Amino acid sequence: MEPFFRFENLGQYAECLHGVTMKNAAHPLSFSMALHTGETKETVIANRKTVERLFEKKQICHFVLANQTHSDHVHVVKEPETKGWESLESAVLDCDALVTNLKGVMLGILTADCVPVLLYDPVQKAVAVVHAGWKGTKANIVAKTIQTMQCEFGTEPKNMIAGIAPSIGQCCYEVGEEVASHFFHLPDVLNAKHNGKYMLDLPLANKMQLMQVGIAEENIEMSGICTACDVEHFFSYRKEGGCSGRFMSLIGMQLDV
Repeated sequence: MEPFFRFENLGQYAECLHGVTMKNAAHPLSFSMALHTGETKETVIANRKTVERLFEKKQICHFVLANQTHSDHVHVVKEPETKGWESLESAVLDCDALVTNLKGVMLGILTADCVPVLLYDPVQKAVAVVHAGWKGTKANIVAKTIQTMQCEFGTEPKNMIAGIAPSIGQCCYEVGEEVASHFFHLPDVLNAKHNGKYMLDLPLANKMQLMQVGIAEENIEMSGICTACDVEHFFSYRKEGGCSGRFMSLIGMQLDV
């Protein structure tokens, strides 16, 4: 079975490598990638090594992960080194978006309902991965990530390709007014319920923010997969009652094409 969910738009570029891991009963812990949830470290690392081997032939030499904190902090990876892959202690501290123009370096984030966003600039050759929960979306982390790419690499949003990976959909994401109030200005992302709650479309909110900074709608691919609806293939913290599993969204550029 193909171990990844993949985007068609990103897949059109040979030098851009990406993938979103999926649950797999053939591997321990249903192929969870999380080191921070109390599972046996050696088991999770073995799962990560499986992913590593799948990218080895594409000349990926390093994997970089962050210590995600639901912030709007963006980190620029400037050195070809592995961070956070075999230990939590070595992860990039306190950030929820990673960007780089280094080839042979794979960037990754972990989620189980929050919105993962993969970004690629095929002109300036740069990539980014973003973890956007409701707090990060409220803080417009995708726009701040693109602004960082503009400053660091000369990226122009009109040239960018984006993929919004599996995440909890509006069908399953009920929030109170204290959360919903941060999104009243965005059309179509909220459906009010009779109980005073709202159904929030977090993937759509991120798509709108990408478009607001200049990424063309036709360059944004939505997975259309709700993690809470599809717990057979993806971990869902809400649907699974606080599950310990996480899937990983990855993007990078190979050394040679």
